[in-house]
Amino acid sequence: MFALLQQSFLDRYFDGLGYAAPFLFLVGAGAGLPVPEEVTMTGSGYLVFAGKVAFTKVALVCWVATLIGDTIPYLVGRFFGRKALRFKWVARILHPERMTGLAERMERHGIWAVFTCRFLPGLRMPGFFTAGTLRMPYLRFLAVDAAAACLMVPFYILIGRTFGESIRSLEESMVDYSEWLGFALLIILGTFLVRSVINHRDKQRLARKSADQGAESPDLDR
Repeated sequence: MFALLQQSFLDRYFDGLGYAAPFLFLVGAGAGLPVPEEVTMTGSGYLVFAGKVAFTKVALVCWVATLIGDTIPYLVGRFFGRKALRFKWVARILHPERMTGLAERMERHGIWAVFTCRFLPGLRMPGFFTAGTLRMPYLRFLAVDAAAACLMVPFYILIGRTFGESIRSLEESMVDYSEWLGFALLIILGTFLVRSVINHRDKQRLARKSADQGAESPDLDR
């Protein structure tokens, strides 16, 4: 029943999608997907360790996907400006409170502020969005971001490859508890459904009782 859980999640995911997996995750991260880029890059490094992917190819895929993902908040800022923050989902992703001082910092330090944002997860998307609102030339933005990604991407892939054995041990320890976790989730889900049905029936019973009492009560206006 839980045979699929006996295989590494990373192995199963890459067996199906191959190099498209880190590409989709990193582009999605640029669009607001709540998956840290560092985790995806480190996971790609583990797959280099496991012999699933080649270092050079996966590094190139991650690098290109990173630039595409970073272009998304930049273009949103360039074409919509701060008006985009009126949408709750955009504001939730970009965290407007973190933009305090970003515009001033970029006006003062220019490309170096963009370069620094690539290494700071909390300021990455707000920083690129701000660069767009300030209408920084796209080719300049892309060149600086590409240079920063040339350092960041191989670094995290090498971390994943270097500590691949530790990552494998962690995944194996998680698999040991996967069956019990599955049963626990089924029990929680079943309990939730049963309570929902009981609560629904109780509400219907109370509604019918209230309706019956209203029908039986005398009309005081008569």
